[in-house]
Amino acid sequence: MSKNAFVFPGQGSQFSGMGKNLYESNATAKEIFEKANEILGFRISDIMFEGTDEQLKQTNVTQPAIFIHSVIAYLTAPSETSVAPDMVAGHSLGEFSALVANKALSFEDALRLVSIRAKAMQAACEIQPSTMAAVLALADEKVEEVCAQVQHETREIVVPANYNCPGQLVISGSIKGIEMACEQMKAAGAKRALVLPVGGAFHSPLMDPAKIELAAAIEATHFNQPICPVYQNVTATAVSDPAQIKQNLIAQITGAVRWTQTVQAMVADGATHFTEYGPGKVLQGLVQKVHMEAVVTGVN
Repeated sequence: MSKNAFVFPGQGSQFSGMGKNLYESNATAKEIFEKANEILGFRISDIMFEGTDEQLKQTNVTQPAIFIHSVIAYLTAPSETSVAPDMVAGHSLGEFSALVANKALSFEDALRLVSIRAKAMQAACEIQPSTMAAVLALADEKVEEVCAQVQHETREIVVPANYNCPGQLVISGSIKGIEMACEQMKAAGAKRALVLPVGGAFHSPLMDPAKIELAAAIEATHFNQPICPVYQNVTATAVSDPAQIKQNLIAQITGAVRWTQTVQAMVADGATHFTEYGPGKVLQGLVQKVHMEAVVTGVN
């Protein structure tokens, strides 16, 4: 039997004007936007609709903005697309949107956690200069090997961070470590090893200070029994136990986003149709690269 998988994007999908059409055309969307403004203590909707790229790039804006847009796109989807999910997943930040979709978290609690996460990650970025780099057309195993080698030789932090799709892996770590790793990736045959314009080493041990803060907030938040499994980033397996969901969500901030493995696991468990809810089409492209036979659509 074919199954429906709902997926939710992470940081990088933001754009000026995001969610404006939904706000202007849908009373439910407008209500949720206003609720979000109230929870956050500032009018994030104004920044989403009219803000500059620079304003939207600020982590404390980017993460809540993408989360809000994704959840509203899901909750206000046309009835013909709003079948109940058989499984959900999200890329990094998108995991919080997925947990609202499968009812493990309320919108309000999830938004508070996303806001805490964003601020904590921003603060961790300021402790030590760090960055990320995209490595293209090199086997995952080779990327892992080079990262381990650079870490061993230099004691600099360099780790695989985002397994996006076959042939696209993002690494994360100290600036010196990433620069050295990029040189070695190219020498090992990578088509490209490109330092990304990000302000920190997300999904690496350098996010430990943020992990401590987020862990306390997650532990203090009530998680419900979900209506369907979430395939979580750190394990790439189906999880339905609220206590386990919490632990994986905490581990995610310093652990790798295993998106390739997540899509493979969902397909193995029967997913044939993937719907991406939220800004952009990044996940639609990645899902197709992992599993060419998948039927992929988007609602934004």
